[in-house]
Amino acid sequence: MAAMTRGTSTLFRRWLTQQCRRRSAAQLAPRLLATAVATPQRRWPARIVDYRASARAPLHTSAAGGAPVVQFKLSDIGEGITEVTVKEWYVKEGDKVSQFDSICEVQSDKASVTITSRYDGVISKLYYQSDDVALVGKPLVDIDTESASDGIQEEDVVETPAMAREEHTHQEIKGLKTQATPAVRRLAMENNIKLSEVVGSGKDGRILKEDILNFLAKQTGAILPPSPFRETASADPPPAASRPTAATPRAPPPAPRVPAGRDTVEPLKGFQKAMAKSMTAALAIPHLGLCDEVDLGRLVALRAELAPEARARGVKLSYMPFFIKAASLCLSRFPVLNASLDEGCQNVTYKASHNIGVAMDTELGLLVPSVKDVQRLSILEVASELNRLQELGAAGQLGTAHLSGGTFSLSNIGSIGGTYARPVILPPEVAIGALGRIQVLPRFDASGQVTPAHVMKVSWSADHRLVDGATMCRFSNTWRDFLQNPAAMLLHLK
Repeated sequence: MAAMTRGTSTLFRRWLTQQCRRRSAAQLAPRLLATAVATPQRRWPARIVDYRASARAPLHTSAAGGAPVVQFKLSDIGEGITEVTVKEWYVKEGDKVSQFDSICEVQSDKASVTITSRYDGVISKLYYQSDDVALVGKPLVDIDTESASDGIQEEDVVETPAMAREEHTHQEIKGLKTQATPAVRRLAMENNIKLSEVVGSGKDGRILKEDILNFLAKQTGAILPPSPFRETASADPPPAASRPTAATPRAPPPAPRVPAGRDTVEPLKGFQKAMAKSMTAALAIPHLGLCDEVDLGRLVALRAELAPEARARGVKLSYMPFFIKAASLCLSRFPVLNASLDEGCQNVTYKASHNIGVAMDTELGLLVPSVKDVQRLSILEVASELNRLQELGAAGQLGTAHLSGGTFSLSNIGSIGGTYARPVILPPEVAIGALGRIQVLPRFDASGQVTPAHVMKVSWSADHRLVDGATMCRFSNTWRDFLQNPAAMLLHLK
């Protein structure tokens, strides 16, 4: 028994001695490291060098010229997106970048986004060329950071944009993480506005440019006019005394070059790929079609009277806000047209918000941003929001927040010069309307005399699984009555 006790005691002492030695080494290593940095001419034991290497290992970087190389990865951007197309590089190998500098623009099937740097350093490697497909989770560039501490920062997180081509960054203010872009922060700084006092309307509280402008307007009592934009062709029909002239459409995007005598195969990318997916899904919908015409004589006179007042408030008033608001009033009476049908055709969801999409022909292709909560907006507010969306569309800055959430759509084919169309429903919506150009045509008045009339053709498509022809016809008649007698809308505006 005594021998066993002595053996156990000896093993315990050996174990305790080993633990003390390990603890002493752990406490000594940082001191030796600090001394090694202060006196680099001395030769230090190999295990101290190993300690320094292990201290840097969690950063997932490599040493190059005494500074860590950070692999700048494309993180999850949400919406189930796994790949994007690199549209344009703003840097090249050897360029010096700082935090928040733009690196490249990528495009998914939802929107375009500008990726910004989270580090200060020099670009050492580009992993993709323009028009290459970049995968989420894979490196975009390598950056030689200026100091080891830069590598400790988190890798860039590309978030689902509130606005395409925005430079998504984060800023620490009073211990809170405020999301804003460099352009937004610059605008706030120029107007002496603290971002901590502004309530962001973007996703996850991101502060947008319009939030800064609205905050500034409240402080000064001014109404800030938007940037000028080109109004659609159907917004200004010719006077009754003159014949209508052909609309001047926007120049089409450049077509891909096809070598003579040789076929060219290109993969679908970006918005083309998104349109292919949505239209494939739309093919499963049995479409119900209906066409009609509307006499807009009274609306033409009303708009001519209201346009100067709207312009004085910084809003360009076209006919489209009247079309949108009339559609919202009709959706309140026919909620089945503001609904969606599940994939199994078992349940119908009636949407509370009237998020009316407006099809736009942009350089990126056909995009359908939506004016949100039209049932709560006045015609002037609808016009202001439509101005903003048109500006963003012309600049290629429409993002996921603008392009998603629609419940009903209108397509203004008249802006290009069309008269009739067979619009295709955009799932999960159940109805869409196509508006032709406004023409001055001869019509009989109440006394039987031929008079010039401002006539617009409208073509409707509805999901025949949910909407019957009688309902679609009643909706169209009500919408037409509101526009032929716009004063009647006053009784229903809130």
